Amino acid sequence: MRMVDIIQKKREGQALSTQEISWMIDSYTSGAVPDYQMSAWAMAVYFRGMTTAETADLTMAMVASGQTIDLTTIPGVKVDKHSTGGVGDKVTLILAPLVASFGVPVAKMSGRGLGHTGGTLDKLESIHGFEIEQSEAEFIKQVTEAGLAVIGQSDDLVKADKLLYALRDVTATVDIIPLIASSIMSKKIAAGSDAILLDVTVGSGAFMKNIDDARLLARTMVDLGNAVGRKTIAVITDMSQPLGATIGNRLEIAESLAVLKGEGSSELQYFIAELAQLMLGLADVDKSLDEILTHLSNGAALDKFKAMVTAQGGDMAELLASPVHKTQFSKVVRSQKSGFVTSFDALSAGLLAMRAGAGRAVKSDLLDMDAGIKIFKKIGDAVQEDEPLFEIFYNKPDFDVDKESQDLLDKISISDEKIKIKEILEIIK
Repeated sequence: MRMVDIIQKKREGQALSTQEISWMIDSYTSGAVPDYQMSAWAMAVYFRGMTTAETADLTMAMVASGQTIDLTTIPGVKVDKHSTGGVGDKVTLILAPLVASFGVPVAKMSGRGLGHTGGTLDKLESIHGFEIEQSEAEFIKQVTEAGLAVIGQSDDLVKADKLLYALRDVTATVDIIPLIASSIMSKKIAAGSDAILLDVTVGSGAFMKNIDDARLLARTMVDLGNAVGRKTIAVITDMSQPLGATIGNRLEIAESLAVLKGEGSSELQYFIAELAQLMLGLADVDKSLDEILTHLSNGAALDKFKAMVTAQGGDMAELLASPVHKTQFSKVVRSQKSGFVTSFDALSAGLLAMRAGAGRAVKSDLLDMDAGIKIFKKIGDAVQEDEPLFEIFYNKPDFDVDKESQDLLDKISISDEKIKIKEILEIIK
């Protein structure tokens, strides 16, 4: 086979065979196919698309390009969860221990954030001593004994995806649904869980900006998962405003801890409980929302969180004693009028948190674990003139907090109309 023939075939809109896709991925991973040819193929896919069969073949070829994790020695149905990302997305921190508290093992490999705020791993690393690196044997042992583990993705997992994603990132070929779906699902399949819940976010703070694209991505991933024997469900969730009341690594850990104690936002508790109900259902565990919420109020979910943190070297005593670390500087931003909040732009809030130090503009950026934003009013909330809307926490002496806070304030709308948004927009099975 020749890569130039595969590029030409895809350029002309023809479907590639299983053998052609397997050869292409093997050759690219080994270095026999250069970046410039692979980028030409990715651009051809951008314009010509891929069939469902091609996307499935690409996914499994990528799975075969690296290590796979065997979780069969862990008793029960192992469940995993993936989010396409968003602003203030602390779901895993609460959802994983909540599901594990019902005896369903949660084995999750997660990633770091690039953009608005840190990823799940970054947030966990704001806990003093928390270790995200584990061997496969240690990972399996912890899930077996503690019921859950959230660790960093192995460098040997899905090698082709690492190479291809880095290439797509610099060739304007990231936003291609078949390639997004195969990238996500190859990692989930290689990680070894029996069932997967996919949280596909949509809105200004999400990768998918409109519901049609989110629906297509969700459907593609669900079909991929089910086709290879992984029971898969996707939820499309609203990310037009930040999730919860905090953005920032340690701030989000503190908010998650409050929810795990049965405190904090009842809206966030209910949203997480709905996701937990779906995730438990993937393991054939049928629980009502009231039963699930009880595990937040009675400490069962918190106990699982503590077990995970302790097993991975985290200082749980320090976290409980001082959930939030004080920053050098802060600024409270107040409403300039009375009414109801009708919009709170998630992207603007995420970028503000990033510039304050909570996220990375490039991979080499260092995170300020304590920087971020606390939100006092969200969509649907009543607000009075001069009442606090949000507070910025930062340690950068040269951070132009007045300009930055005004930029976000300009993206928050307040009117006489009270509106309500729904977190889960659709469920795709």
